[in-house]
Amino acid sequence: MVDAVTTTNNADARIKSGTGMLASNFETFLTLLTSQLKNQDPMSPVDSNQFTAQLTQMAGVEQQLLTNDLLKSLVAAQGGGGLGEAATYIGKDATAAWSATKMDDGEASWSYELGANAASATLQVLDGTGKVVWSGDAPAKTTGLHDFTWDGKATIGNDGEDGEVYSLKIVAKDAAGKAVDAQVLTRGRITGVEMYEGEAFLTIGKSIVPLSTVIALEEFEDPASAA
Repeated sequence: MVDAVTTTNNADARIKSGTGMLASNFETFLTLLTSQLKNQDPMSPVDSNQFTAQLTQMAGVEQQLLTNDLLKSLVAAQGGGGLGEAATYIGKDATAAWSATKMDDGEASWSYELGANAASATLQVLDGTGKVVWSGDAPAKTTGLHDFTWDGKATIGNDGEDGEVYSLKIVAKDAAGKAVDAQVLTRGRITGVEMYEGEAFLTIGKSIVPLSTVIALEEFEDPASAA
């Protein structure tokens, strides 16, 4: 998927490449022009019109170098603006297609969505190494969004530990045994943002999710103010 970060990086690479070529050509041009002036025949100097044209070319190359420097500054500013843009999401309620979260106070919570009613739906909690530590029936098998909270009690291996990252997986099937579309989601209010390797990440509850995984945003409505 091509995103704003990829586009910015590609643009910066092209500008750097073009600037390097122009700088090289500029240095070569100056060397040749200087040599021409030093070795010209005093009895037959360089034609003034030709010399003016060469100086005009040199000024054009220099101007292009300055333009590229300006473009580099603009690209850098655009990349740095990613944090400012992401910060505008703080305070909003978000839904992200993301399955990893930290356990806190002995619990880890997720949401999951079913595209149709399922005859069977199995949930699996995986630890940071990808090993299944808990498996069981989904609490709801009807179409739509549902919440699930794991109490940290493992059915396989060790119980969950606070501060550790766990992820949720769902497998759902209809009465005919065919797979039902399903996805694990992270939902909650955005409380912070940070940049990592040029990509914006949002803090949603106990999860840190890439901005690119957010599929829905809503203005937070305080029940107290509504009352």
